[in-house]
Amino acid sequence: MGAMSFLVGPLLFILTVAAMEGVAYVAHRWIMHGPGWFLHKSHHRPRTGFWELNDLYFVIFAAPSITLLVGASIGWGAWAGWVGAGIAGYGAIYLGFHDIIVHRRLNHRYIPKSDYMKRIIQAHRLHHAVETKEGTVSFGFLVAPKPEDLKAELARRGRAGVRAPALGEARG
Repeated sequence: MGAMSFLVGPLLFILTVAAMEGVAYVAHRWIMHGPGWFLHKSHHRPRTGFWELNDLYFVIFAAPSITLLVGASIGWGAWAGWVGAGIAGYGAIYLGFHDIIVHRRLNHRYIPKSDYMKRIIQAHRLHHAVETKEGTVSFGFLVAPKPEDLKAELARRGRAGVRAPALGEARG
């Protein structure tokens, strides 16, 4: 990826992965639950097949990474490759956490044991308890408030938009 310091490139990669949590929060809160709801609402409804309209966001958010990786190969500088790789790295973490672990898009037997994994999975499930554009809580993916705080916020809002529990499902 060019003549960049052995430490600067990996540091740029790590900083990009970390910064992407903020980018993801902003995009999820103010784009997906804003003007981009027409795509994202499919993700707050029961999925009827493997794909949903919301999956187009994966393509949309991959575009900057691809652009930077190509840019690095045509002379934009090594920084572009490291940042593009960092965006792709966050995308891979997101795919593993969000689509595979939480939404079980691939069958697995993973059971969270750490308090951290339990917390972010529960926070994301509380986000999905709301089926509407407004009233949702917890927009981050790797950083999330305590589930107790999210439940209290949903209760404070009068549980507006919260879907009815499925038959046999406990309401949290």
